[in-house]
Amino acid sequence: MDRNETRATIIRIGTDLISRQGFNATGIDAVLKEAGVPKGSFYYYFKSKEEFGLAVIDHFAERYDQRLDTFLNDEEVAPLNRLRNLLDGGLTRLEQNQCSKGCLIGNLGQELADQNERFRARLEEIFTSWKERYTDCLREAQRAGELAPDLDLGVVAGFILSGLEGAILRAKVMKSAQPLRDFIETLFATVLRKR
Repeated sequence: MDRNETRATIIRIGTDLISRQGFNATGIDAVLKEAGVPKGSFYYYFKSKEEFGLAVIDHFAERYDQRLDTFLNDEEVAPLNRLRNLLDGGLTRLEQNQCSKGCLIGNLGQELADQNERFRARLEEIFTSWKERYTDCLREAQRAGELAPDLDLGVVAGFILSGLEGAILRAKVMKSAQPLRDFIETLFATVLRKR
């Protein structure tokens, strides 16, 4: 593998391990061992474990942005259905993972927001970008007449983000996808009920 491939492999494996066991509990040695990279090579690719953690966060965020693009930019589907498809897809993934991984950004927010300002600030940037993406989709739904014209879309998008992250957390704790299923059903039966 060349340098970029090796770095990408370390980040990919680190993302998976951190998703399952958290940042603080994930040792660099374990990541390097699974990546097949010599122990002494870590600092060739990253200045510190913090830099590695930020790279993992960015990697996850890029992948999730691709998911958002796939679902929320699908002009063949009505805007509210795009959002529903995104959330239902997340439910399916949660079930496939037996409610063990959750959302890496949410997990790290709970673990690191009070411990590291760089992590906290980057995680907040990501959450804000997701909220903006939800707002854009809701705006399209409003223009299409699917939502009331007086609905505060920023508040609703923030509610969706907070409710989704909370439901994923509960699903992990309960080892059941029911909290996320309940959130999605309630969201579309009440807040996002079509006009």
